[in-house]
Amino acid sequence: MKIYLVPNYRSDEAVQSGLTLELWLTRQGYEVDWAQDPCSLIAGAPDASGSDLVISLGGDGTLLRAARIVGAREIPILGLSYGHVGFLTAASPQERDILAVVSDALAGEMHVSRRATLSCTIRAVAEDDTEEVIEAAGLNDMALTRAPLSDMVEFNISVSGHHIDRLRGDGVVVSTATGSTGYALSAGGPIVSPDYTGMVCVPIAPHTIQARAFLTSPSDVVEVTMSGDRPCAPAVSVDGQFVSCRGTIEHVSVRRGTADILLLDYGPESFYNSVSRVFYGVRRDD
Repeated sequence: MKIYLVPNYRSDEAVQSGLTLELWLTRQGYEVDWAQDPCSLIAGAPDASGSDLVISLGGDGTLLRAARIVGAREIPILGLSYGHVGFLTAASPQERDILAVVSDALAGEMHVSRRATLSCTIRAVAEDDTEEVIEAAGLNDMALTRAPLSDMVEFNISVSGHHIDRLRGDGVVVSTATGSTGYALSAGGPIVSPDYTGMVCVPIAPHTIQARAFLTSPSDVVEVTMSGDRPCAPAVSVDGQFVSCRGTIEHVSVRRGTADILLLDYGPESFYNSVSRVFYGVRRDD
């Protein structure tokens, strides 16, 4: 059985815990591999192929990196929190013994939470009118925003061919239920149970009091088209990673991804406990 570790290399505690885990796992006959440090000058992309379990050691950003590495392979991910919030993670060293948590995961005694993903298609047009199409997948969200030092953006938003509105503002976030507690929440969106498999659409600082967040069905396609009446060069990020393209982004479509991300936790109550702890300040010392 192969275990793949994805630590936050900027956290000494996370790296040291990874080394402790590796020693413990290898003594029990498991094969252990590590994701490459993203800041390393050594070339090579991380590859979790053939792994039976991926363990992220860090905060939510590290878990999102683990999800990008896993991609569509549906390898279970166990998140161990060594970050500031750790909303997506299953446990932290302060809450539980980490070796006991990993033992539960290896024994199949943890709940598998299937999380819907996003499949994004970004179309850009260069100055010579050539088109560039970029595909990107995300667990949390797609955000179309005004670029740094630029004016507000104006865009049309449609759902499955039905025009919703033309908006001006700082942009729009299209998120999964998992991402509803991230950028979408800070933009005024709702907290959504991870069992929900549709999308959450939230305008960012719209120049109107009528714009509202809305939810879609799992089969819907959300389309964002830049307005020709107000030319601008927006920026697009997926799970916080900006999409690089040669031309100006003109159109983005977002739909549910074909594969889910499998997160291990201790049951549905883990989500609501995290909601009360992170967003309402409720402590549970028992």
